Amino acid sequence: MRKNRVWFGFIAFILIMSLIAGCAGGNSGTNTPAPGSNNGSTGSANQDNNTEDPKPKDPVTIKLHTHGTEANYNWAHTIAEFEKAFPDIKVELEVLSEKGDSHEALQKLDLLASSGETLDVLMFSDPASYAMRVGLGMVAPLNEFIERDGYNVEEEYKVNTIMNGQYYALPGKFNPWYVLLNKNHLAEANLPVPTDWTWDDFADYAKQLTTGEGTSKRYGTYFHGPQNGGWMEFLKLALASQAENTEFVKEDGTSNLDDPMFQRTLELRYQMEKTDQSSTPYSDMLSQKLHYRPQFFNQAASMILIGSWMNTELGGTEQFPLEFEVAVAPYPKNSASDAGGYTPVTTDFMAVAAKSKQKEEAYTFIRWYTTEGQIVQGKNIPSWNKVSDDDLVQIVDTILSGTLTPEKVDKESLIQTLRNSKSSKMIPPVTFQSEIYQALNEEYEKMILGSQSLDKTLEAMKERTQKIIDTNK
Repeated sequence: MRKNRVWFGFIAFILIMSLIAGCAGGNSGTNTPAPGSNNGSTGSANQDNNTEDPKPKDPVTIKLHTHGTEANYNWAHTIAEFEKAFPDIKVELEVLSEKGDSHEALQKLDLLASSGETLDVLMFSDPASYAMRVGLGMVAPLNEFIERDGYNVEEEYKVNTIMNGQYYALPGKFNPWYVLLNKNHLAEANLPVPTDWTWDDFADYAKQLTTGEGTSKRYGTYFHGPQNGGWMEFLKLALASQAENTEFVKEDGTSNLDDPMFQRTLELRYQMEKTDQSSTPYSDMLSQKLHYRPQFFNQAASMILIGSWMNTELGGTEQFPLEFEVAVAPYPKNSASDAGGYTPVTTDFMAVAAKSKQKEEAYTFIRWYTTEGQIVQGKNIPSWNKVSDDDLVQIVDTILSGTLTPEKVDKESLIQTLRNSKSSKMIPPVTFQSEIYQALNEEYEKMILGSQSLDKTLEAMKERTQKIIDTNK
């Protein structure tokens, strides 16, 4: 009898422990599935195997607020594919500007945030907008998710979005700057399409490509800035060829105008316009309100430095048909021994709202969107480094097929340039950035229009920049 009581007690103990283990197993969390997997949302709870009639969990809905239009981002197809891969997450699209105007979208986004609107996934189109909203506490850090998933952002993506040791966004599209060239003009001058060149080479090409006189003169290149405190990329030419310190203000808030590459940019601009007379005069750009598209497509200039948002126009459009063959060259290096590929880059910063109640699902979406989702979308070159060569070729083919004469584009040079381009380390913009831009623009105009020497210009730029920094401390 005693043996039976012991035996029954042992069985009861086993049953109790089994129930406890079952409860613990039912409450265990799950890891984020790999991009493109069909495992569903990380928010899905495991079903109790002992339940005869389990009730399926309702999908979690997250909101995506963006400036991107359907025409430019193919949202309907992209979101549908995401929801196939992650059936436990639904995405509600909120396009904040019918025109795709990022400034208008930001104004509406800020208003929604201040009014307590539900925000989950946010998209920013430039570093300044991204950095400002991080500073305002609108964006959640992603380091916890990134470390859990075990990948290195710098290795995974071409654009490094780190700010003060934290990642607050993952990069979507990849729009590096490059050089567009009139291939017919190159052939006339017996010049090959550059695959690895320096700013000295760029200046030499421009000089050889310049022909004619007076109103019929064709310039080797056209610079579309700086102007009115904008298009400041054209005052950072040599700075932007570096891996770090590419802005006018360093990450620690001090001036970067002592960098020799800033002076090199001023010297290059002065040399090409005044000495070589190979670049369109700055005064013409201002007085005639010139623009880079007609300057290039109407063959008034043989080369232009510009962003790869031009991919969708390379083969010509109704407004600017292509009457010649076009090639693409990488952004020039400072010296032949430098590591190549560094260039100004624009991207979409995909972030999770700090007040989102669905951060896990929002992160799942931006991770998928910035990886396989970019290929699915098929509208832009992705920042994701794991895009295969075949995928890249297919994306380029799709983009060029939307132009009038894609056969006139040297596709090999375009793909090679895109494949090898990379972003420098991002430096968060200072709040008084526009003041510095305006001051540098004003001093540059004095130099290029002939009322101030290069040395005096550099001195004045340093003094005014330092004064602005000191005033804003």
